[in-house]
Amino acid sequence: MNIKDEIKEMIEKNDICLFMKGTPDSPQCGFSMAVSNVLKHLNVQFKGINVLENQNLRQGIKDYSDWPTIPQLYIKGEFIGGCDIVKEMFEKGDLKKVLEDKSLI
Repeated sequence: MNIKDEIKEMIEKNDICLFMKGTPDSPQCGFSMAVSNVLKHLNVQFKGINVLENQNLRQGIKDYSDWPTIPQLYIKGEFIGGCDIVKEMFEKGDLKKVLEDKSLI
């Protein structure tokens, strides 16, 4: 299985999937921590995937989404964005609405 197929499978298997540096319990960068904290604040279950464990995954997710930075948040297979977008959506209430619309909260 190539890295693109692996990424697709991870996204399909998890309703909320966060590609991040580190883990939700031990983030390795401030941006990953910020997105993880937003999701924890909304009290939703999510899968944190540590891109630092695998260089192919780290580059692969950037190619997959055509987005240059990490973290990257996917909800029900849809790419939501990185830290700035997620924080802005959270502050405006849009992120909660997306989660509600997809019956995740």
